[in-house]
Amino acid sequence: MRIGVLMGGRSLERDVSLRSGRRVSRALAELGHEVLDLDVDENLVPTLKDELLDLVYIALHGKFGEDGTVQELFEILDVPYTGPGVFSSAIGFNKALSKEIFQREGIPTPPFFVLSEATFQEMGAVHSLAAAGEKLGFPLVVKPVAQGSALGVKVANREDELLEAVRSALHYDDRILLENYVKGTEVAVSILGNEELEALPPVETVPRSGFYDFDSRYTPGLTEYYCPARLDEEVSRRAVETALHTHRALGCMNVSRVDIIIDGAGVPQVLELNISPGMTETSLLPMAAETAGLEFKHLVERLIKLAMEKYA
Repeated sequence: MRIGVLMGGRSLERDVSLRSGRRVSRALAELGHEVLDLDVDENLVPTLKDELLDLVYIALHGKFGEDGTVQELFEILDVPYTGPGVFSSAIGFNKALSKEIFQREGIPTPPFFVLSEATFQEMGAVHSLAAAGEKLGFPLVVKPVAQGSALGVKVANREDELLEAVRSALHYDDRILLENYVKGTEVAVSILGNEELEALPPVETVPRSGFYDFDSRYTPGLTEYYCPARLDEEVSRRAVETALHTHRALGCMNVSRVDIIIDGAGVPQVLELNISPGMTETSLLPMAAETAGLEFKHLVERLIKLAMEKYA
């Protein structure tokens, strides 16, 4: 097959995307496919029209790669691509909308509020922060609504730290999420499949300091990983069922990764869903696949087959 690997882009996650894409590209070449590496620029559409690719593997992360933008473009051009479709991508990347769906579907998720930059500039929303903190309870996690890889995420332990955390998050997006901080075990459950779904073993992440931020995710040695996660059988089962429920609730196909915190009562609470999981050496999807007996190149081949099956 002639397969394009779309990587890089212009989001803040460009470097991570390049690492994912190059690794995928090498695996596809090893599997015998004809591979064309693609970046996001003004020549992308002409290249797609000229090259007559059988499929595009989306290795973009962040804005324009995970938010439905490039997926919509491929739909227009009738180019098969990996990962969930436009709706699932747009909703999954928007933490506020996805959490509204979680609540509607009965999927446990930490309580939250959403504020926009406009409410701070035009409505004096800064004076609502104390009330938000009182209702949600400290510590609070402050995060951009539409951003990936924990970019712009801060934890405010007290009211006097909240405003600075809000300002930091607003540098990354014009809408922010205030979310109750749940202390517990953080795990990620990756889902493969279209009609029939397979949940890979949960991966437990334990940062050596702080929380699972950008540096902890992509710097070797800053996080300890346990796969399968160190959960008792019943809690692990509930985490997998919650991830499957989340995948279906957002209408995903092909692949997703559901990030979950197991609270003190053993209840899996969903933090977010990722529709374009990383494929770097420290990424959680390949780690889970390897534990399940699926080496990296065969994981990539599986994703290619699922994408083509979606278009069959």
